[in-house]
Amino acid sequence: MRVLEIYGDSADFGRTHAAEYAPLIKAYLADRLDLAGDALWSGQNADADTILSLAESTLGHHEAYSESLFEEMGELAATSGISAAEAVVVGGFTDLIDLVRASGPAPVMDECTAVIDPIRGVLAQTWDMHVSAGEYVVLLKLDPLSGPAALVQTTAGCLGQIGMNEAGIAIGINNLTSIGKPGVTWPFVVRKVLQQTDFDDAVECVLDADLAGGHNFLLMGPDGVGANIEAMPGARHVTPVEVQPFVHTNHCIDATTKSEEGWRDDVYVINSDLRLARGNVHGGDVEAFFADPVISKRATDPHLTATCGAMVMRPSSRSLEAIWGVPGDRPWESFQL
Repeated sequence: MRVLEIYGDSADFGRTHAAEYAPLIKAYLADRLDLAGDALWSGQNADADTILSLAESTLGHHEAYSESLFEEMGELAATSGISAAEAVVVGGFTDLIDLVRASGPAPVMDECTAVIDPIRGVLAQTWDMHVSAGEYVVLLKLDPLSGPAALVQTTAGCLGQIGMNEAGIAIGINNLTSIGKPGVTWPFVVRKVLQQTDFDDAVECVLDADLAGGHNFLLMGPDGVGANIEAMPGARHVTPVEVQPFVHTNHCIDATTKSEEGWRDDVYVINSDLRLARGNVHGGDVEAFFADPVISKRATDPHLTATCGAMVMRPSSRSLEAIWGVPGDRPWESFQL
């Protein structure tokens, strides 16, 4: 696991991240620009100018949602030699797919299986993405001048994907299929949640976001209480998780958010349902959860979806285990806040 420690303010975070990983960021950008315009992912062929124009339309929404994170992204872009819109492509790829989908149906790949287990105080998930994304997985140890320190699993050039802070607030995600619009991409939401010290404030960060695309956000606080939030551009649904394990995959469960789902191929509907069923079998046993080949997925084609990383977070002890690639292929690495 690549690990980068950063101390400072928002600008320091962006500059240091980019200075360390600029070649990876540029390579990842090229990969994602190619995929965002690939009919296999977005349902239609779109050139780079179209994708970047869509990304450009989101910039004002990002700045309005968090000036500090917008500054961080801007410094990351400038230091790595890319534009702010290109930085949105690197980090908010799946939301941009939702924006492309707004003009037509898309097949959409399935990504991520997650569980909140309040009994054992665990939030765990796979991070599933196009196989080539696994080349860019990193773990950031963020120590800001003000606010809580955090451990964030992400990819080079992306502000944050999964993580936990020293206040004992943890967040994970699943992708959802939506009809996108100009708005905030999900990594900004993840990082803003990790800037909070109160669990209710963290939940509000998700509920208040003017989202570009659909995602499911899973949160857990230091007392083991969690919340699952299906968040679509026009609707939100919160499920408190306090008594028993709660598993989520890549489809909406609530009727309100489900009404906003974009078209999904039957193959992916069946797969998401199957992973949900398998996750519910293993919800109280993370070892069995990650050992299930239906949940920890493999693929050889770099443009198909597989498990590119995973995390197990324990907010009460401020500890986590992380891995890149498919769990079981290499040892878990332990981190402590």
